Amino acid sequence: MGGDHAPEATVAGAVRAAVQFGLPLLLVGERTGLERELRKHPSAPRGIEIVHAPSTIGMDESPGPALLRNRDSSIVVATDLVKEGRAGAVVSAGNSGAAMGAAILRLGLLPGLERPAIAMVMPNRRNSVIFLDGGATVDTKPEHLCDFARVGSVYAQCLLHLESPRVGLLNIGTEESKGNAVVKQAYPLVRDSGVNFVGYVEGQHIALGEVDVVVCDGFVGNAILKSVEGYVELFWTMARSSLSASLRNRIGGWLLRPALLRVATKFDYATYGGALLVGVDGICVIGHGRSSPAAVANAIRVAGELAQQQVLEQLSSALGHRAGAATATGQQVSQS
Repeated sequence: MGGDHAPEATVAGAVRAAVQFGLPLLLVGERTGLERELRKHPSAPRGIEIVHAPSTIGMDESPGPALLRNRDSSIVVATDLVKEGRAGAVVSAGNSGAAMGAAILRLGLLPGLERPAIAMVMPNRRNSVIFLDGGATVDTKPEHLCDFARVGSVYAQCLLHLESPRVGLLNIGTEESKGNAVVKQAYPLVRDSGVNFVGYVEGQHIALGEVDVVVCDGFVGNAILKSVEGYVELFWTMARSSLSASLRNRIGGWLLRPALLRVATKFDYATYGGALLVGVDGICVIGHGRSSPAAVANAIRVAGELAQQQVLEQLSSALGHRAGAATATGQQVSQS
């Protein structure tokens, strides 16, 4: 029921995911409305089940009070299905704060973590980069950034199949003397956390492929993501205008069309579908508020792949192992 175009886009995307990827789905929301939308899709598999949730949380509502006031909302009921083991993952394109809050309250955090992070997969010169936090934790402590580096490194191992992902801490310069107090205090924590830390990185390094995981607080991360999104749209608007300006340009555009479409796909948020909320004890994929049916379908695909790859189990195992190693190291130091 969440998102700018719900429930039309979300139901259409769910049907597309069920048909294309063969995933069993639970549609959570107001039953009458969901049944009405499903009737618009004759190709919908019969296995799609509706779980009734009478209330919703609006995109503009404050997450905390809304979650307390709407315990029977679609996001709370959907998250409970994961907690109860009826679902392997929850996907939402609605109020991201509510989705995060429901995940923390209902699923809890992985041991040793204090805050979750939205881990985005972004294209770069080499392949892809894991970028977090995309907006889950706006006000961070140095310890939170260290946790983001740890979970980001494990996620990159699982998703990008890298043995030792290079982790960078986003800053306004690469010199150790630069940065605000939180970033400076986070530097030694990340350095000593056991990840393959390459030091400070700047904004351009995200795209240049010099790092596999980029860590920052949610305020900066969300601003960067929205800026990139805006400039990508601006680029394609200017490109379309230029390529249609004359007959020569139109012919050139027609010849370039296949290559341009391949590039556009890499930068289209609908291709990636959604981002994993890492740090919670369950798979929660958060989609873009204005998700199209294609974006919803891909968000569901991502959730299914993460569940099948047992990413949560790998995160839990790796974090538990590293926490144990850190404790042992601390004991050795105190005993020496």
